[in-house]
Order: sequence, then C-alpha cells, then structure tokens
Amino acid sequence: MNKQPIEGFSKLSKEGKIEWLVNEFLQGEKKAIETLKQYWNTDEALQQLHDEFSENTVSNFYMPFGLAPNFLVNNRLYTIPMAIEESSVVAAASKAAKFWLNRGGFKTEVLSTTKLGHVHFMFTGNKEKLTSFFEKHLREKLIEETNEITHNMRARGGGIMSIELVDKTDELEDYFQLKASFETVDSMGANFINSCLEQFAKTMENEMAMATEFTAEEKDSLQVVMCILSNYTPDCIVRAEVSCAVEELKDGNVLAEEFVEKFTRAVRIAEIEPYRATTHNKGIMNGCDAVVIATGNDFRAVEACAHTYAAKDGKYSSLTHCEVKDGIFRFWIDLPIAVGTIGGLTSLHPLVKLALDILGKPNAKELMGFIAVAGLAQNFGALRSLVTTGIQKGHMKMHLMNILNQLEATEEEKHYFVNYFKDKTVSHHAVINEFCRLRGVNHPNEIKKAN
Repeated sequence: MNKQPIEGFSKLSKEGKIEWLVNEFLQGEKKAIETLKQYWNTDEALQQLHDEFSENTVSNFYMPFGLAPNFLVNNRLYTIPMAIEESSVVAAASKAAKFWLNRGGFKTEVLSTTKLGHVHFMFTGNKEKLTSFFEKHLREKLIEETNEITHNMRARGGGIMSIELVDKTDELEDYFQLKASFETVDSMGANFINSCLEQFAKTMENEMAMATEFTAEEKDSLQVVMCILSNYTPDCIVRAEVSCAVEELKDGNVLAEEFVEKFTRAVRIAEIEPYRATTHNKGIMNGCDAVVIATGNDFRAVEACAHTYAAKDGKYSSLTHCEVKDGIFRFWIDLPIAVGTIGGLTSLHPLVKLALDILGKPNAKELMGFIAVAGLAQNFGALRSLVTTGIQKGHMKMHLMNILNQLEATEEEKHYFVNYFKDKTVSHHAVINEFCRLRGVNHPNEIKKAN
C-alpha cells in the first residue's frame, strides 16, 4: 500500500505522532511504542525541556556520558566529561592522560578568537564606484546601524572587529562579499553574527538606493543572495601540546628512540597521505566531539571547520604534528574551533551544565583548550597503539561487551569472558565460539529459539 503525505504532523501531540508512526511505518508494532516511551524521563518538566530542544520529538536518544580523569592541563588537574557511544574512546583518552601526567601534562594556548560572517551579493555596476562608496561611506554606516545589536556584546568586550568588501568576480561573475570579523567572547555567537549580517544587508540596500554615485540601473543590479556566518574559523585557533625528553618515552618493550621514530613516521604519513589523514583526523575528532557534545556545543560545526582547516594548503592533511629537537619530543595540534559557554544548551541542559561545572566553569577560551587536549590525547593514544601493539587488541577488548550484550549474555558469563580474554586476542569469531561452547550449543540462534 502506498504511503500518503501527512498534513499538520507538527500539530499532533507526542502520542499522536507515535501512533501515526507505528501505524504507517511499523505495522502497528506495539513494542515500538514501548521502546520509544521507555526513554521518556519520568520528570515531566525535564522531559518537556528536552522535547523543546528540537521539533517533532517522540523520545530521547541516550548517549553514554563518561569521564576521562587525570588530565594535567596547564599545571592543573582536570577530569574531562565526554559524551560518546564509540567503545575505547574514553579509555584511550584516559590512558593518554595518565601517560602524560608525570611528563609535564598538556599545555594550551589560544592563538586567536576571531569569527567570520559574510553578506553574499551580486552587483553588475562599476566596481571602482562600489569600492569607493564602501571605503568612504558604507563601512562606517554598517557599524553605526548595528550599534543596538552589538551593544551588549561590546559591553562584554566583543563586537564587530572589521568589515571589508571582497571582489570575487574572477570566480563567479558579478559576485561580491561583505566579509566581517567578530569577537563573541564566551558565546558561540551564531545568532549575534547572523543578526549583524542581516542588518548589514538592509543598510547596504538602503544606502545604495539613496546614493547619488550610482545610476538607477546599477542600484537595481544589487541583489543580496544570503547573509550567514561561516563555520570555517581559521582565525579562531587553539593550540594544545605535550613534550618531554625522548628518553622518557620508553613504552613497554619498545625503546624510547624506536618509539619516537615510529611515532614520528606515523604522523608524517598522515601529513602527506590523505587516505591516512582522514582516519587520523577522525580519531582526533572522536575526542573533540565527545567534549563538544558533553558541553552542549555544535559538533557538526566543529567537524566541518576542522576538516576544512586540514585542507587549507590545497591537500587534506594531518591536524597534529610532531618534532624532535635538542632531545625533546614535541607533539601538538592547532585546532580552529568556535564554541561557547553561555547561550544555547549551556544554560538549559542539566548534564551540559554539570559538564561545565566538572571543568570548573570554563570560559570559551578555556573550553577551546579542553577540546583540543581531548583530541590530542585521543590521537596520541591511537598512534601509540598503532606503532606498538596494534589498534585492534585494545579496541576489541572494549568491544567485547557489545558482542556479549548482542548475545544476551548473563552477568556471570560477562565476568567469565573478561577473564577468559585477559591473555587472548578478542575477535567476534572467538567470542561466538567460546560462547557456544559454554552454552553447549552449535549456534547462538539455538538459544534464542529455546527461549
């Protein structure tokens, strides 16, 4: 039977939306209703708060909220909250934190905090007249007519930093930009920036309509395409790094010099080979995203910016780098990142507020540092495993519980398997075989049939 579009879906109650979903797409399966409702919060006010974060909500989607302890950052000890479902990420970050705890810890430095936005517009008139009009009159008027919008931000030390006219007609016919830079202090600033940009567009249209420099035809040719901030923030940069004497890097049976040689080579491969760099940087973002999500920020924006930055020189490359100089090993990341500690979910979501409390109520610059540290720690942990024991040994041990939960193992069986694989390599095949032997069956499906 062909499905029919629905009108007024958003106006249905939550129960109404679920009833429609189950009847139209889930063959009336009542268990689906139970699944959705079992994740509702019993605190009605808290549930309503979550419902209002988004649209057409029917349930909550939980992610594990974990803690990575022992992070020494700028000589202070922190525990970093991480919201992520991927096994081994929190464990790897914690292990890296412990490794560097007695080797000086992590150092962070915010290099700059400027964010960008653009008014994209078309103009077919005289370029020289447009440039002269902008320099002599329009720039000042744009600042003046956004004073009301920027008042509170300026009081906090932020505001509009600069506005420039950019000629892009060599790439797209008749295409220009008003490119503006902003300081948004402890807020991510998206709404602030977009409000300023939309006012820029109105001011430009009004001022050009009244200007005597332009012909009627030139005035009519002005067309604003869109006003929007950029999630690419190459001038909003934080650096996180670790360093120690080479001899301090002995890792198990691997000598320090051998470890450094292998580690440095692995980073260099990620710098020159995009296939490796993609996976390398994905691992970095495992750590970064987990902190971004836990603190109520926009991980999609952070991801997009980081990957654009990784390709800024015309070829996709590693976000982390390392060097050995005068017997000192140094490993660092320069990460463009725009986050906030006020506004958005930071004052609404109870766990987000708790996460920020765990971090000592950081300002935006400090949070940038924690996110970069988590990414650097994750990358160090991954590379350390790759060049020594291999990545799968630790990863599969963390994945063991997922396999056992799929098999519906009892708590007693889970304890047995943890001990069983202490000195063995975990693989899906090995777990299945031992599980069947333990249960006295030939295949796990035999157990489900029996139940």
